[in-house]
Amino acid sequence: MAWEVVVGIETHAQLLTRSKAFSGASTAFGAAPNTQACAVDIALPGVLPVANRATVEHAIRFGLAIRAEIRRRSIYARKNYFYPDLPKGYQISQYEQPIVQGGELKIIVEGREKSIRLTRAHLEEDAGKSLHEDFHGLTGIDLNRAGTPLLEVVSEPDLRGAQEAVAYARALHALVVWIGICDGNMQEGSFRCDANVSVRRAGDANLGTRCEIKNLNSFRFMERAIEYEARRQIALIEDGGRVEQETRLYDPERDETRSMRTKEEAHDYRYFPDPDLLPLVVSEEDIEAIRRSLPELPAARRDRFAREYGLTPHEAGFVAASRAAADYFEALVKASGAEARLCANWQMGELAAALNQDEIEISKSKVPAKDLAGLLGRIADGTLSGKLAKEVFDAMWAGEGAADAIIEKRGLRQISDAGAIEKLVEEVLAANPKQVEDYRAGKEKAFNSLVGQVMKATKGKANPTQVTEILRRKLAR
Repeated sequence: MAWEVVVGIETHAQLLTRSKAFSGASTAFGAAPNTQACAVDIALPGVLPVANRATVEHAIRFGLAIRAEIRRRSIYARKNYFYPDLPKGYQISQYEQPIVQGGELKIIVEGREKSIRLTRAHLEEDAGKSLHEDFHGLTGIDLNRAGTPLLEVVSEPDLRGAQEAVAYARALHALVVWIGICDGNMQEGSFRCDANVSVRRAGDANLGTRCEIKNLNSFRFMERAIEYEARRQIALIEDGGRVEQETRLYDPERDETRSMRTKEEAHDYRYFPDPDLLPLVVSEEDIEAIRRSLPELPAARRDRFAREYGLTPHEAGFVAASRAAADYFEALVKASGAEARLCANWQMGELAAALNQDEIEISKSKVPAKDLAGLLGRIADGTLSGKLAKEVFDAMWAGEGAADAIIEKRGLRQISDAGAIEKLVEEVLAANPKQVEDYRAGKEKAFNSLVGQVMKATKGKANPTQVTEILRRKLAR
């Protein structure tokens, strides 16, 4: 508690376009090396870039979603540096006048909401990729990614520690996917984060010297990298040393960060306006058209779920964690006729567990919303108990068909005939006089045992609510 960890995040979100930022080359993933790099991408003499309108529209869409200022006039700039996979010797980006300025993103950590300020979001192109693994001491260069459109999103240093940093990254990831500007595929490099980490003594208003951890492509690695880097910096300072500003890489196998290079400042890149590209001017009509096309945003949908369906903030946050999850939940409620709370509990419980077990997204669920609705409808109308419903769900997940077919095939229909249940209860009471005596002596566990005996006799098919009511009535005599 003597130290505070301060984090700012820079995120590169690959924009969801068919062609590159300044050329007509394809952005499709997985092509053979250097087959999707055209003359503009590899900077042949005499070629000129042309801005991709879709990238501008995506940037505006994002700016509106975070309630930022949309600059009506922004500038493309050249960011100059040398690297083998940067054919032009510079990267087209934005610097002094980005298209999106400011904004905020709300995160939820340990049940509390926190607003994270954003500094900016600007358009730029990606570099190529250096391949070191398969060339026996050499490096291969693949320029397929060169010119791929990116939106770089920069946060203020408002995050405190790894947990908040991951919550922010997850919220940002969910948002860009939600509004349809990025596919969010971290394995393919569509969403990459750099974490600027510094430490300071508790109560100190001044920021410490930061180190940037590059290219964190999973939330788990981000958390571990930030935690390690914070420990490293604290130990260094407490031992009398000082933190040097530098760029570091995270090694997941060793669970450590290591130095990559000294950290550059903005002046090292010699930014200047790109003479081949006109200033980017957007009209009020363009902005308003994009505003009207925005879907209901995550925070608004969470609030509506809590208000309309009576969900807790935690439940609403879970079922609206992504647009796909929110759509699944609403389809489930509308199709099942069951209470919204029951739908939320199943989506958070059995469905989430099955998705995690198979490591798939809800959009690829083996039990679509309409099929799960059929199962929950049978719980709602008393056909199934909760326990039997879980057995049916497992069968549905395994591909055995719809709920009704499985219920009939396995003979799982719940017994709700009051007369039949009453007869079973009387038999159980007659066969277990000691437990009856214990219950009447104040031992509640004896009651649970009697309930279990009835359920065992019916192979779990008796309506548990009716069993409980009838048992209480009989034992009260």
